[in-house]
Amino acid sequence: MTTAPTTGSLRVNGATLHYEVRGRGPLLLLIPGGTGGAASFDGIADDLAAACTVATYDPRGMSRSALDDPEAEQHVAEHADDAFRMLELLSPGEPARVFGSSSGAIAALHLLSAHPERVELLVAHEPPVVEVLPDAPEHRVLIERVQATLRTEGLMPAMAVFAAGLKKDGDADGPKAEIKLPPQAAARVERTMADLPYFVGRIVPSFMSYAPDVHRLAALSGRLVLACGQDSRGELPYRPAALLAESLGTELLHFPGGHTGLTTHPTEFGELLRKVLRV
Repeated sequence: MTTAPTTGSLRVNGATLHYEVRGRGPLLLLIPGGTGGAASFDGIADDLAAACTVATYDPRGMSRSALDDPEAEQHVAEHADDAFRMLELLSPGEPARVFGSSSGAIAALHLLSAHPERVELLVAHEPPVVEVLPDAPEHRVLIERVQATLRTEGLMPAMAVFAAGLKKDGDADGPKAEIKLPPQAAARVERTMADLPYFVGRIVPSFMSYAPDVHRLAALSGRLVLACGQDSRGELPYRPAALLAESLGTELLHFPGGHTGLTTHPTEFGELLRKVLRV
């Protein structure tokens, strides 16, 4: 059964965050990636809220979370601090479970490194921390090419360059099987598109140049679950998580779908997440 979340706003350095809370009990913080914002968890939040307090939010600059300076540069550490402030507000003095997806998983990795005492368990789904890869220089070139295309040709050509760079080697350019989005996901396409220029122009270059502290994460590996989509093997967002899991000596968890499995397979995705988080 869908229930309306309680909404609020949190003042942080340089922004005001819109957040949503459902349920009761220990806190589970969901950190969205891409341009989905808090709404990207609509397909799983109610089911998770049957067993715990579920909180999510629009990252700074996205959707309903306004920046004081709309042109401000974005930094992983600042986004991670936003998540920390959310934990301080909603779970003061108690460590919480955290899930992050894509760019949200990058912020979550920094959160764990900076404030391990606040994180009971983190599930990081396909954080594209490409700096850990042996071919990182190639991906720096990709990011530069995306930014140059954005400046000279506009958003959609830049998105085409970006999407091509994320595919696995040898992927054909032929048509893919159409994926029918759940109604909730289809309804937020307009908002997602509105946030794309900000995401491509300021989140992508900052977050994909972020290098996690692997030694720090190794010391905290008992609180970290690295995860990928079972359909995204070989794609660029998959590879860093797989390499990190191997480096840390931990199991790589596979969720239904690909990089956007949260959107395309919400029921199955939520069921597995609930098992992993033990809620």
